[in-house]
Amino acid sequence: MRVLHFSKTYHPDSFGGIEQVIRQLCVGTGRLGVTNSVLALSRQQNLAPLEFEGHMVHRVPLNFEIASNAVSVQAFGALARLAREADVVHYHFPWPFMDVAHFMARIRKPSVVTYHSDIVRQRHLLRLYQPLKHRFLGSVDSIVASSPNYMASSPVLGRYRDKTRIIPYGLDKATYAKPEPERLAHWRARIGPRFFLFVGVLRYYKGLHILLEAAAGTDYPIVIVGAGPTEQELKEQAARLGLKNVMFVGALDEQDKAALLTLCYAVSFPSHLRSEAFGMSLLEGAMYGKPMISSEIGTGTTYVNVDGKTGLVVPPSDPVALRAALRTLWDNPELARAMGRRAEERFEELFTAEAMARNYTDLYRELVARKAPLTVGAEAPVQL
Repeated sequence: MRVLHFSKTYHPDSFGGIEQVIRQLCVGTGRLGVTNSVLALSRQQNLAPLEFEGHMVHRVPLNFEIASNAVSVQAFGALARLAREADVVHYHFPWPFMDVAHFMARIRKPSVVTYHSDIVRQRHLLRLYQPLKHRFLGSVDSIVASSPNYMASSPVLGRYRDKTRIIPYGLDKATYAKPEPERLAHWRARIGPRFFLFVGVLRYYKGLHILLEAAAGTDYPIVIVGAGPTEQELKEQAARLGLKNVMFVGALDEQDKAALLTLCYAVSFPSHLRSEAFGMSLLEGAMYGKPMISSEIGTGTTYVNVDGKTGLVVPPSDPVALRAALRTLWDNPELARAMGRRAEERFEELFTAEAMARNYTDLYRELVARKAPLTVGAEAPVQL
């Protein structure tokens, strides 16, 4: 079974939430006999194919962007060529250029779309994109939503309910770095024994401006890991608020990230818009057995973090409620520990990479079998 993933970005150019999902999919399904490859766009000069954790990564030049929509003329030919060698083409939505490439490359192989998120921000351009979007989603064989919450709240997915199934994202802790004692000691000495942690790309929908407002007037240490488009304005906001308890540590390597996930008291994930469809960093917190704070935005964040069980859920864009949640966990260590234990239990029950890989592998096989031609005189599809 050969699967081609088509995504806007991937390792080594970037490694955000969608890239982590693709990585876990490739590694996990690879253990079940699937041969994976990834086609992505890149700004780098040397675009020779490379192997990453057992799967091949093919990159084509990113020629230009329109409203965050990356475009590559070379992708048309690359997608057509690589799809000929694949049994299934796996698309990662949203990315309007991908829809165009699907039709330009004349893809006829079984196809699946992982629906990572609705398009939230570019509302005016979205009106122009609607016909293409629905033509694309109507043409693929299957759509996957990452949580029942998102399935229920997305008007787009509601139109394709008959061919949409739910497969939650999953992680494998064995793929994460094991921090050395010296590194743990370094961060413990730098930050202290208890702190709230945020990990992620610093984007407009992450709600970090709300977290900074919530931190005002408190002395709870808050560590922000990541870089991104809003980094400078967030630092300026922290300076205006006089926040001495907030530490921006930038983008870190996997050892340092794992060290902070190991050491942190709780995870704060204040994303306030539907662009945050699931929250892989929130899932990492659950995997490490940490209590979580998130906002109710009608997406998978509340599927990962169940209010009162694995953590606390507050209204979006409400710094007062977020400050109260920080205070509740900080002042009640026993409650925080109990929530962390339940978060890890829920992770093991629902969100392992093994379960995600098994469910996707079953879907791949189902799609191939569905499109396989019948043998003369046979009553069933040809076996794979």
